[in-house]
Amino acid sequence: MAAPVVAKACPVVLRTIGETAEVLVFRHPLAGMQLVKGTVEPGETAATAALRELVEEAGIAARVVGPLGSSSEIADGQLWHFFQCEADVLPESWVHHAEDDGGHDFAFSWWPLPRAPDATSWHPVFIRALDHVRTALSLPRDSG
Repeated sequence: MAAPVVAKACPVVLRTIGETAEVLVFRHPLAGMQLVKGTVEPGETAATAALRELVEEAGIAARVVGPLGSSSEIADGQLWHFFQCEADVLPESWVHHAEDDGGHDFAFSWWPLPRAPDATSWHPVFIRALDHVRTALSLPRDSG
């Protein structure tokens, strides 16, 4: 019998600096560079979960602009739902203490979307998630 699929929500906060699109990322102290994401709770829509995760993991309020598709290719047994989100003006970087997994300080910053993530600092699951976002937005990629 196949294991149940776990629904995940991934809010994608973007900004443009000059002509370069950037995405909000954070460095997890134990698991490398990541995008915000979390589990969709029972009775919750994926869009609502995306906004809740932004509050919990980043300490910011936002609104959903639109869907960026879904993928079952990010992590085994998971269906990821991506949403483009907007927030009011955000700083270049900040640290937010998230209560997840006993509490962690997440260091937020912006990643140029065309820039390829490196396997030494990015968690492999989030390399695939970032690729999904770039494809959904039809953005070009650098090779390194």
